[in-house]
Amino acid sequence: MLCWRRRGPRGDWSRELPDAHADRRWHERCPEQRHVSPTQSAFTDTLISREFRERIVLVGVTFPTGTTASTEAGLDELERLVDTAGADVAGRIIQRRTAPDPATYLGRGKAEELLAVCLDVDADTVVFDDDLSPAQQRNLEKILGRTAIDRTAVILDIFAQNARTPEGRAQVELALLRYRLPRLRGRGHTLSQQAGGIGTRGPGETQLEVDRRRLVRRMSRLEADLRQLDRTRQVQRRGRQRGRQRTVSLVGYTNAGKSTLLNRLCESDVLVENRLFSTLDPRTRKFDLPGGETVLLTDTVGFVRKLPHQVVEAFRSTLEVVLESDLIVHVVDGSAPDLEGQIDAVHRVLTEIGADTMPELVVVNKADSLGTGDDDSGEEARRLLAAHPGSVLVSARTGQGMDELLIAIGDRLRVGDRVVELEIPWARGDVLAAVHREGEIVGEEAGDTTTRIHVVLDEAGKARFAEFLAS
Repeated sequence: MLCWRRRGPRGDWSRELPDAHADRRWHERCPEQRHVSPTQSAFTDTLISREFRERIVLVGVTFPTGTTASTEAGLDELERLVDTAGADVAGRIIQRRTAPDPATYLGRGKAEELLAVCLDVDADTVVFDDDLSPAQQRNLEKILGRTAIDRTAVILDIFAQNARTPEGRAQVELALLRYRLPRLRGRGHTLSQQAGGIGTRGPGETQLEVDRRRLVRRMSRLEADLRQLDRTRQVQRRGRQRGRQRTVSLVGYTNAGKSTLLNRLCESDVLVENRLFSTLDPRTRKFDLPGGETVLLTDTVGFVRKLPHQVVEAFRSTLEVVLESDLIVHVVDGSAPDLEGQIDAVHRVLTEIGADTMPELVVVNKADSLGTGDDDSGEEARRLLAAHPGSVLVSARTGQGMDELLIAIGDRLRVGDRVVELEIPWARGDVLAAVHREGEIVGEEAGDTTTRIHVVLDEAGKARFAEFLAS
C-alpha cells in the first residue's frame, strides 16, 4: 500500500501489497507519520520532497480544443514550477486524446508506456499538467508504482514553501486541506477505533473517518480565523478610505516584476526574488504623483495559467483589495514568450473575483531585456503596446519609463475629476493644507484677504470644499 507522500531512496518502490501486509509496510516506509494526522502534516508532509531533488516526468494531453504548441507551452511553464518547488525534470510525454480516460486519464496503454519512461529515467514522481481526480491519481499510482500528482499539487507545494505571515500560512493551509480532503486514503478496517460488542455491532470507526473528521474540523477553524483577519483588514481599509487617498493595485502574472516596480515607485525594500510566487501577502506603500497627490500602491499575489480554484477561494479575502482599488495596474513581462496568453490568464482570475470591469492600465515591464533576447519578444511587446492604447513600456530594474508611468497613473485616476476654483481666506490655513492634500493644484493666485486656487477634485472632494467654491 502506498503511503500518502514519499518513498525512501530511489529504487525501493514496490507494487501495492495485499491488505494483510499493507499496514506493516506503511509503518516501515513512513514511520515518522505513524501518529501524524493530515491536519498536523499540512506543511511538514510536503507534496514534493525537500530531502533530495526528485526526478520528475511531465505529462501533457492535447484535446481537440487545444494545440500541440499550447500543450508544449503549458509543460514549459510546469517545468519552471517544478524547478521552483525543488525538483528536476527528467522527461516529458505528450498524448493526443478526444477526452480524458475516466480511470487513468491517459488510458491503460499510455500509462504502461509512461511506466517504461519512468523506469528508463529513474523518475521519482509523475506530474500532470491537468487536474487528476482522486480515483485517477490512485489508479495511476498502482500502475506506475510511484507518486502521481497534478499541476494544482505543485502550485500548492510552492505556496506552502513561501507562506510567511500568519494570514498567508492560514490561507495556504486551508487550500491544501481542501485539496487533500477528497484524497484521503484509508487502510481497510485494520485501524478501527472501536471493537464490536453487545449493542455496538460492527467494526467501529476507521482511521480514515477519524482523519476526515479532524481535517474538516481544522478547515472550519481556519475559515473562522480568516474571517477574523478579514474583519481586521476591513477596519484598516475604512481608515484609509477616510483619509481620501487613492489606491492602486498591482496585478499580473507571477514573476512579472510587480514587487520590483513597487520598490521603484515607493522607494521601499520589499523582498524581490527571480522565482515564481515569491509574493503571497499583499504589501501597501505610499508614493506621490507629479502633482503632489499621495497614492497607496498595493502589490498582490501573482497569477498563473490554470490557477487552482482552491487558491483563488482561499485568497479571496486578500484579493478583495483589488476590488476596492481606484485603478488596476496590470504588469506584463515584456520578455515572456506568450504575452497575450499571460494577459488572458490574469483576466480570467480577475473575472472570477469580480474585478473584470475595473479601470486597468497595462504596463509592459522588463524593457531592458527586450534588446538582449531574440527579436520576437521585442516585436510581440510592441504589438501589445499598440493593441492596448495608453499602455506604458518600463523597466522597473533600471527606472526606464517611470516618469511616463506616473503621468499615466495620474491621468487614469483623474478621469472622473474636474478642475474647480476655490477661494480660501488666509486665516484658514487648515483648509489650504487640506486642499493641497486632496487634489492636484493647477494654479494659485494670492489676493489681499484670500487666495484663489484651481485644483483637480473628484465629486467627493468638491462636496467637501463646497463652501469655498468661487462664485
